[in-house]
Amino acid sequence: MGHGIKIYRNEDVEEIVACIPEGHRHVRLILKLNDQIIILQEATVAAIVRAYLNIALHPTRKYIRLVKRCLSDLKQGFAKTQLMEESEDNKCLDIPLDK
Repeated sequence: MGHGIKIYRNEDVEEIVACIPEGHRHVRLILKLNDQIIILQEATVAAIVRAYLNIALHPTRKYIRLVKRCLSDLKQGFAKTQLMEESEDNKCLDIPLDK
């Protein structure tokens, strides 16, 4: 990955705002954390929701990996860059997932 890993607990989140900015058509999700603010575009939030639901609501599935793909011939309103499901595996990344 090459980047530092930060784990945010629920108590590290100050506020979450979902909104459609003036002059835009798509939702932005603003995460106000104790040390930074992260703004996610709708396509990213949709990918996170898809991944979450694929794990949380499946009786046996414990892993999904979405990777960036540049696509053409998309339905109207979809971003050219999408996070698409990669081949299935069964284990989480080898990173410390608890604090």
